[in-house]
Amino acid sequence: MKVIKPYKFLPKEEIERRATDVLMRVQAKRKRPLKFPLDAGHLAEALGLDMDCGKIPPDEQGAIAAMILPIDRMIVLNENSLEFPRGFEESCTAHEIGHWELHIDQNAVQQVEEMKQDGREIITEPFLCRNINAQQGIEWQAQHFAACLLMPKFKLEEAQRGRDLMRCPHLYAIADEMGVTISNLTRRLQDLGLIYIPKGSRQIYPGKALS
Repeated sequence: MKVIKPYKFLPKEEIERRATDVLMRVQAKRKRPLKFPLDAGHLAEALGLDMDCGKIPPDEQGAIAAMILPIDRMIVLNENSLEFPRGFEESCTAHEIGHWELHIDQNAVQQVEEMKQDGREIITEPFLCRNINAQQGIEWQAQHFAACLLMPKFKLEEAQRGRDLMRCPHLYAIADEMGVTISNLTRRLQDLGLIYIPKGSRQIYPGKALS
């Protein structure tokens, strides 16, 4: 049985709405407000997903940063990912949450679980995350979801108050406050039209939203 939905186009606004919905659902289970930087592992567990870490060898298509085992409701991080800055680990986890929310048929997962309880042997493939910076298809969707989850608009608005987005030290301070890598932050700010960095350049310009 297939538990992975066929690919379909999702507008950025829909992906952002889905990420915001996750934050609201998790917040509804808490007495205290969510704290930033977000602990993506905590978010996953609040959604009923277990977390694990292990050695995930590369295959013929290259390195695998993480994977999600839908039937086991588990996200597995490649232990090599832990060697990168913490923001990378959070991004990998949030990326897999994006797959869970956007690309996995959770009704089908429930059906497979019931079939297994009846003693039927069902084989399903893990959902592999090969390149969290992929720019097309479901990988792009999952990474945009991760950015929206870890850097929601309301929090970015708070973080940029009194700061100049054209200055690198201020950007690094925001990235540290949000618990993300600087590359993920600048990509998110560009996507929101707050800054513009020409490809191959380090020069930061005002974005359309600031002009």
